[in-house]
Amino acid sequence: MKIINIDCNEISDWDSFHKYFKKLFGFPDFYGPNMNAWIDCLTYLDEEDGMSKIKIEESTTLTLQLENAESFKKRCPEIFEALIECSAFVNYRRIEMGDDPVLLLSFHV
Repeated sequence: MKIINIDCNEISDWDSFHKYFKKLFGFPDFYGPNMNAWIDCLTYLDEEDGMSKIKIEESTTLTLQLENAESFKKRCPEIFEALIECSAFVNYRRIEMGDDPVLLLSFHV
């Protein structure tokens, strides 16, 4: 298991959310700042497809450790909920394709 710390204090709106994740994960230049693109990039963390510089081994997971989650949830409730829902969708999509889930979320609010 690999853990990536997400400093939620770096996120204040949708633009900062996508810029932060693009920089942290090394999403490609053509990454569009929307949740469909975010889902696409994180769905294939165990493949060498150039969608993320962060890679995990097959059949393992990546934990997103949300730091400062309580204030993030209060400041940006829509983005907080979208992060949870889209992380779950990444795993749902993979299970539907016959693959193992890849994302775990860890936070305290």
